[in-house]
Amino acid sequence: MKHPYYGDNRYSNFKKREILIKTEEQYPQILIIEFILEKTKLLNSLKKDDKIKIFINLKGKKWTTKTGKTIFFNYIQGWKIENITDTETNEFDELPF
Repeated sequence: MKHPYYGDNRYSNFKKREILIKTEEQYPQILIIEFILEKTKLLNSLKKDDKIKIFINLKGKKWTTKTGKTIFFNYIQGWKIENITDTETNEFDELPF
């Protein structure tokens, strides 16, 4: 996965950092993954073009505007990062489907 830093936000005690990644699959996807609070430190040792596996939680929020319109937001929140080797990148190639 490719992952240049995307942003760094700080609001009093709340910390949030985001990275932009590109998946390595038949149809690569570009995704923003956010890390919050103490998990922001996981990004400190990453370098561009590192191959990594990111463990995530999917989060959703509902927001109603002043005019009564309801909007939904989705977030991809990372909580663990592992470095992977080239031999591990094809772990799903052996699946029968």
